[in-house]
Amino acid sequence: MSERAHKFSVGKIAMGAGAPLFVIAGPCVIESETHAMMMAERLAATARRLKVPLIFKASYDKANRSSIQSFRGPGMKEGLRILAKVKEKFGLPILTDVHETSQAAPAAEVCDVIQIPAFLCRQTDLLIATGKTGRTVNIKKGQFVSPWEMANAVEKIASTGNEKIIVTERGASFGYQNLVVDMRSFPILRKLGYPVVFDVTHSVQLPGGEARHGGQGKSSGGQPEFIEPLARAGVAAGVDGVFMEVHDNPAKALSDGANALALEKFEPLVERLMKISAMVREWEK
Repeated sequence: MSERAHKFSVGKIAMGAGAPLFVIAGPCVIESETHAMMMAERLAATARRLKVPLIFKASYDKANRSSIQSFRGPGMKEGLRILAKVKEKFGLPILTDVHETSQAAPAAEVCDVIQIPAFLCRQTDLLIATGKTGRTVNIKKGQFVSPWEMANAVEKIASTGNEKIIVTERGASFGYQNLVVDMRSFPILRKLGYPVVFDVTHSVQLPGGEARHGGQGKSSGGQPEFIEPLARAGVAAGVDGVFMEVHDNPAKALSDGANALALEKFEPLVERLMKISAMVREWEK
């Protein structure tokens, strides 16, 4: 890890430099207030039982869906209202993503972490706008970007004076319609000096999954059977946190269900990851 590793907190959650493993989890998109509240309640209960730091995530607008017919979410105003309710009732830090500079300030009024989607990780104006909010910024590494190139994205945010930055790996494009996680990425990203997260569920996504089976490619596929082995490998490689999209019924999820972790599998997986992480942090002392 970099000698100048940044340490900061998101709410009560310590980040970086040997802090305990944290988890970012929640449904891909806000499907309804009822569903978001139920998922937050279940995930918060698991976090309390396991004593694992948890950040709740959900998007109010999935602006990069494959098809124009795909469900995008309730929109910013309604979505932020729901996320504020989740935060108030369950006391969880909140993460959501923004797609335009005008969304940064409103999102920062509610959310503890503002996320830059992978496809937008080089958008200078968006990175600067989120940095200026003073909130923690989670940058998803684009599928088309090498880990060492993320230094430029980090620099853009840090130029605002905000050094509360998280960098998230979500796989690299390999040929057509496939993602591969290069485990070398994690130590390279850690040298940037900021906490590194592994987005394990998006890493098993198959973009345009229907097309490879003769369809029109209007939705992504996924290989959720690889979530656990990849998550274990990433934690063993020393990541600071794990990002997982979780759903109570992935087959009926309105976004990214094909690569989501089933809710009933969340607790046993996190319990195993915590054990691996504890050993890794002991070795790194």
